[in-house]
Amino acid sequence: MTRLIVLLAVLVFAVPAQAAQLYRWVDDKGRVEWRDTPPPATAKKVEKRTIGGSVIETSTLPYSLQQAVKSFPVTLYTSNCGEGCDKARAHLLRRGVPFTQKNPQDDVEGYKKLTNGGMQVPLLFIGRERLTGYEEGAWNSALDSAGYARQPVPGYVAPKPQAAVAAPKPPVAQQAPLLPGEQDVPPPSAPAQ
Repeated sequence: MTRLIVLLAVLVFAVPAQAAQLYRWVDDKGRVEWRDTPPPATAKKVEKRTIGGSVIETSTLPYSLQQAVKSFPVTLYTSNCGEGCDKARAHLLRRGVPFTQKNPQDDVEGYKKLTNGGMQVPLLFIGRERLTGYEEGAWNSALDSAGYARQPVPGYVAPKPQAAVAAPKPPVAQQAPLLPGEQDVPPPSAPAQ
């Protein structure tokens, strides 16, 4: 029994951090051999096994961050509003917060319903909590309460959302200057259908 424990301990500490090859075979006397070197030509029932190293999977979100994202998803509404929107985006990226970025100009009516008629950006939703405008202290407090870490989790880099792009505005019709005595008359309205 002690021999088995010593053998297992040696194997555990002998396995390098990367994957290793381990060979199993039956020798000419009928004994089963386990070695990290290839078997002799006289070996029978040779098996080659790959032993994985001690690697931690990091392609998924850490558990605490998964819980925060599940319970309090973050959505940032921005446009090309300048410094305020840039600081808001940078704040979330600096903290490593996964978020969805939306441009209110893509659905103006939907955004007005969401904000009771307002069009101010940036607008941040953390779960159901709404923060209008960018104020670092208020944002940190709300993100802390939702369970988001103050610093990015080591090894995890939040994907950068695509920059919000303002929807193209229709060209403004140029009106010829009025001559003396002319009045600015609105165009006739379209007939009702």
